[in-house]
Amino acid sequence: MTRIFLIRHAEAEGNLFRRAQGHWNGQVTPLGKRQIDALAARFEGERIDALYSSDLDRTVETAGALLRGRKLELRRREEFRELCMGEWEGEAWGELCYRWPEEMRMFNTDLSKWSVPGSESFDAVQRRMSAAVLKAARENEGRTIAVVSHGMAIKSFLMDVMGVPSSDSASLGHGDNTSVSLVEEENGKFRVVYYNDNSHLGQEISTFARQRWWRREDGKDESDLRFVPLDLFRSGEADFYKLCYADAWTVAHGSSSGFYPGLYLASARAAAAKDPGCLLRVVCGGKDAGVLEMNPKRGREDGCGWISLCYLLPEYRGRGLGVQLIGCAAAHFSRLGRRGIRLHAAVTNERAIGFYEHYGFRRIKTEPGVASDQLLMERDI
Repeated sequence: MTRIFLIRHAEAEGNLFRRAQGHWNGQVTPLGKRQIDALAARFEGERIDALYSSDLDRTVETAGALLRGRKLELRRREEFRELCMGEWEGEAWGELCYRWPEEMRMFNTDLSKWSVPGSESFDAVQRRMSAAVLKAARENEGRTIAVVSHGMAIKSFLMDVMGVPSSDSASLGHGDNTSVSLVEEENGKFRVVYYNDNSHLGQEISTFARQRWWRREDGKDESDLRFVPLDLFRSGEADFYKLCYADAWTVAHGSSSGFYPGLYLASARAAAAKDPGCLLRVVCGGKDAGVLEMNPKRGREDGCGWISLCYLLPEYRGRGLGVQLIGCAAAHFSRLGRRGIRLHAAVTNERAIGFYEHYGFRRIKTEPGVASDQLLMERDI
């Protein structure tokens, strides 16, 4: 009999930013690194004879937990990759729920009926995973192995083993980041001992403890944001932009001194005319919640993109939503081939500085600004 531990990767940027990952190669987050430490502690003393992972960075780094104290070779195999999500990859879940409501329903309730342009079918990923796990088991007959893979890939395999039809896929639930399933194989037949166990994670480091989408059959979460091009030639949207920028300025500098709304509006109009995707209205639950303004020219010589305005209305602050604005910028500039994101934070705005540092920005240097000195901050993408 061969024992097989199936392990989902630690929290990665797609999980944090609330964006579809698939084959998108996002990095493990700081919280994910803590989950990896907890995973290593869980498997301390457990015999592991062979270790496999998909070839994506988030699984490779997670597999490092099981390399601690063991002389093992990590066998990276593309067959253990996540389901390819085609046009969905890298897109915000809030936008996908809005634009593809029926497809989202099928994605969460009947995977065999889910399809978007460029995607891999459920049947294909199920066949791929089942064949890959069986191959690994036959390579290690009578031993104990671990496979680090992805949420939907593992779920598809478990559904196959447990005889769960696609039409009942919601009943199996989702696995938390670094959740563990144990399967036994003998003579080509599999038996599930347990699945989706995250008992090694406390509430403070569980991804699912901070999210709600996995509790709902349709996978929707009202906290998932949409990002819609802002039309500054419409008076209502121009007024909204000025209101947001004025409040952001006042919060950052303590007063409106030095803020000239007409000047900033004219500059934003000129930039948006060339690239509408750089000026976005943030939408939460169908209501305007803020503005994200990016500048693809600034910082380009250093391989970076620039965030000019990252703003949420007061009623949307303190709810863990701001990171999705960073995620939107990261996805945008990643598509442009940039290595990082930069922005300015007023040196007196300690709350903003703390927020950005919490989500991976580091201090570069202090520069003079219009109303106060500005701290140049940068984050890798």
